Amino acid sequence: MIKIKDTLVTLDLIERFFVCDLDACLGQCCIDGDAGAPLGEEEAEKIAEVLPKIENELAPRALEAIREEGASYTDPDGDLVTQIVDGRDCIYTCYAPGGKCLCALEKAYRAGQIPDVKPISCRLYPVRIKQYDSFTAVNLHRWKICRPAETLGKKLGIRAYQFLKEPLIARFGKDWYDELELAATEYLRQFPDK
Repeated sequence: MIKIKDTLVTLDLIERFFVCDLDACLGQCCIDGDAGAPLGEEEAEKIAEVLPKIENELAPRALEAIREEGASYTDPDGDLVTQIVDGRDCIYTCYAPGGKCLCALEKAYRAGQIPDVKPISCRLYPVRIKQYDSFTAVNLHRWKICRPAETLGKKLGIRAYQFLKEPLIARFGKDWYDELELAATEYLRQFPDK
């Protein structure tokens, strides 16, 4: 771990190579798991505002879940998360030909239909943030579905912190990221085999 301002950052973020490979994983992170994506209260409100503009992209079962249970819920850990359908799919999941999973929020944003309201937890993935009383932990979640991303990152020579530059800046600020980048450069200079 390295300390950057009031955060403790896992060395995995610096050492690991990572570039999302949607063609290989088909967006499995949006449809595999036991809970939805973590949300802030403000994020949930912004998503609720644009929901009518993306309803036509959502699966009928997702719309039914939203009507019956809401677009988000508090999970057993006490975190606000996106609603899931049938115990797995995020309600904002939509599919492209070939079974590729896409995010309806991101799709509508890229088409210029809504502002960027995709949860920061999704944009940061595989980074997971955990808030403690005196610091924030910045961890890198690793699981088998992201192996193609690690392979592609290694092939391209792009580390996780580099790939995630924009969402890290969006979450922590440019000064924080600049400090992380400086620490990463120094760390990799000292440990070139990492």
